[in-house]
Amino acid sequence: MTLQETPARNVLGGPLVTCSMEPRTGWHRDGCCNTGPEDRGSHTVCAQMTADFLVFSRAAGNDLSTPVPRFGFPGLEPGDRWCLCAPRWAEALEAGFAPPVVLAGTHEGALAHCRLEDLLAHAIDAQRVD
Repeated sequence: MTLQETPARNVLGGPLVTCSMEPRTGWHRDGCCNTGPEDRGSHTVCAQMTADFLVFSRAAGNDLSTPVPRFGFPGLEPGDRWCLCAPRWAEALEAGFAPPVVLAGTHEGALAHCRLEDLLAHAIDAQRVD
């Protein structure tokens, strides 16, 4: 008998969908914000980059806009989608620079660092339900 892995779920409880294949994102570079024990940064928030967030991230010590060819990193531009570390997204939220979120592509593991209410308030793929 073989054990099947449980399919990854998003923060809304549905199946995790692809965040971005161009540029290819994710801890595993599979296009999804999948995670696991080796992902200590919790790269679980599928976010759409904004100019303000990219400036904030660079100032916070994580330059996401400069290409690093030796690691196959193209550098991000406003409009690109990327699997962000959930703690960094929460930090950006507190500073007023949180980028929009794709809920269907945000892994449920993000909820260990981010409140669902905050993710919903920044969602670009679902309307808030009260």
